[in-house]
Amino acid sequence: MRMCEPMVDHPATLEDLVARAKERTPIRVAVVTADQGLVLETVQEAVALGLIEPQLVGDPDAILACAASSNVEIDRAAIISAKSDAETARAGVDLVRNGDADAVMKDHIQTDAFMRALLDTDRGLRLPGRRVSHVFMVDIPAYPKLLAITDAAINITPDLNAKAQILENAIALSSLLGIETPKAAVLSTVETVNPAIASTLDAACLALMAKRGQVAGAIVDGPMAFDNAISADAAREKGIISAVAGDVDILLVPDLVSGNILAKNLEYLADATAAGVVMGLSAPVVLSSRADPPAARLAALALAVLMHRPTPPRSQQPRRGEPESAIHCAVQPEAACCPMGT
Repeated sequence: MRMCEPMVDHPATLEDLVARAKERTPIRVAVVTADQGLVLETVQEAVALGLIEPQLVGDPDAILACAASSNVEIDRAAIISAKSDAETARAGVDLVRNGDADAVMKDHIQTDAFMRALLDTDRGLRLPGRRVSHVFMVDIPAYPKLLAITDAAINITPDLNAKAQILENAIALSSLLGIETPKAAVLSTVETVNPAIASTLDAACLALMAKRGQVAGAIVDGPMAFDNAISADAAREKGIISAVAGDVDILLVPDLVSGNILAKNLEYLADATAAGVVMGLSAPVVLSSRADPPAARLAALALAVLMHRPTPPRSQQPRRGEPESAIHCAVQPEAACCPMGT
């Protein structure tokens, strides 16, 4: 059971997101390397709920064999033939670029090949001036509302500039989900600034940037240790006065390793379910682990439905003669991204 009731209109569970997505028009999803039983079962459920119209990309024989063994009925006309991981990832991205799909879902494919196609400078889905980052929306039984964790999958060791953009992506996702002015905690190991711990310096800068309007749309505090962000009681015991403590919506982690460990700890030790999506691209991208349960995959597809917009908002389109982002100072290299080996 949950500790307390969530705020009005705030999605409390991943099931809430699925319910909201059912009210939207189905989107066309390119499922890349669609030859895993759990994924085909999830796709079938998503179709039954009216969330998606799937396009199954991969080896037709493998997809049909997997469907037969899983007792999943599929439309042969929905299969897009591709053999290697690279070819399959490219085919999925091309479907979006050509206007034949609205979103992409990673299935039984190595993430490095999948991300390489997404981040391709000439043929990928990148947007000018936008950093690509990952957000887990985590449903934790012991917490009263959904919790966003970022970035636990793509950016390895982000600097201050990268963290600001990662935070903006998470704020943008929260806004799409109807969360007005989310509360974000910039995590470190302590709640005080320590020059010997770089993440505390970044956290303090981000909190100040939010107060000065350089990062907009959220209440940001940091540095904060995990216990202070999650528990108002822990914050009070330490004498921390913060609007974020105990009511946090977004956890911005110091780096990929700490974020990935945190997300998986919650999944395996706190009975949490995490739905992962990629932000900063021209279309919704579902980035799941091959070990994810069907509930997580279905919720991630629901997130993609809620993220989908027929055309990019004008606010995401850089104006001629203006910098693409007030906090963007360098192109995001592929070397800064770590595709999950999951």
